[in-house]
Amino acid sequence: MAIDTMEKPTKRHVGKNLQRVRIYFGIKQDALARDLEISQQAISKIEQQEEIESEMLKKISEVIGISPEMIEYFDEEKAIYNINNNSFRD
Repeated sequence: MAIDTMEKPTKRHVGKNLQRVRIYFGIKQDALARDLEISQQAISKIEQQEEIESEMLKKISEVIGISPEMIEYFDEEKAIYNINNNSFRD
């Protein structure tokens, strides 16, 4: 019997990625909502969605100041690794 050594791709949850990115940048839901001219409840609902409509994702990314792809493909482990290994020291 052959053992499958290939890693199965994990399904990404763009809404959760948005939440993590938003928190990382220190942006509260109500502040993001205000900048997007929508309600805080709408942001909460968006963060619960597995996929985010591309136009909304583009608007959100512009407000945060990053690319839509950074939200879509955000990887918390890689972000922490990069922060830990690229810190600025005197």
